Amino acid sequence: MPSSNRRTFLGASVVGLSSLVGFSRVRAESSSDPSTPHETEDTESASTIDPLDEWLLSANDPQGQTIRDLRYNDPPTVYLGITGTKSFAPPAIKVTPGTTVTWDWIGDETEHNVVAIDGTFDSGQPIAEAGNTFEYTFETEGTYKYVSEPHEEVGMKGVVVVASAPSSGYPTVDKWLAATDEYDGSITDETGTDFVEIASGAEGNGGNLAFDPHAIKVSTGTTIRWNWIGKGGAHNIVFDDSEIGEESIYAKSGVHFEETFTKAGIYRYSCEPHHSIGHRGAIIVE
Repeated sequence: MPSSNRRTFLGASVVGLSSLVGFSRVRAESSSDPSTPHETEDTESASTIDPLDEWLLSANDPQGQTIRDLRYNDPPTVYLGITGTKSFAPPAIKVTPGTTVTWDWIGDETEHNVVAIDGTFDSGQPIAEAGNTFEYTFETEGTYKYVSEPHEEVGMKGVVVVASAPSSGYPTVDKWLAATDEYDGSITDETGTDFVEIASGAEGNGGNLAFDPHAIKVSTGTTIRWNWIGKGGAHNIVFDDSEIGEESIYAKSGVHFEETFTKAGIYRYSCEPHHSIGHRGAIIVE
């Protein structure tokens, strides 16, 4: 049975319900070639919304439409049957190739199943049986959307994004920034520079909620200045592994914090209000 993960989602709220429909249509559509994950025709419309974003917006998610990056975590479990909801918990995750994802039924009140819309995996007919589990190992990179067939129309949708983890040569940095939008393992090399500026509130993570650059490498004695660009709400600078930083939150544009780094090491920091959605940065001092 779930422990901390379960507690995280027990407080989920219910998205308004519409009429239920049968699941024979979905199962028929799932008979297509499962060899390669792909987007469905109805999400690849003329809409300007990215198909994955559109899918997430229509999914019940107690925590908001975000993808949990679990590439550095233990093999993940997704829970079904949380009382009062028709949602997967969590509904959107990112894992590395070779990861086995487990779906765990934790309630007996409502029947659920787990079916990929492209036929890649299928747990079978819907059941209501606490303790039932279904596993699938994702070997190939791609985006795998799935549903609980009886409740697809009311938003019981999920997605597993399979992608290799970024690799910069600094594992601590990679793990810290893995959930940061657009971080690909690149480190901006500013060694030999006396003064470096980092933008806070740069575009990223679904808004102006990123640092630019995400990660930099500098020499000892370098002074780094953070410049708030005045977008994305209010931000601060809080370091995870040292007592330096500016805990006060500022929305106004301008420079609100700077620090001279005199000791070699890896310094991880974030904007505390937006930490969970990826507003994080890292400094490598050599």
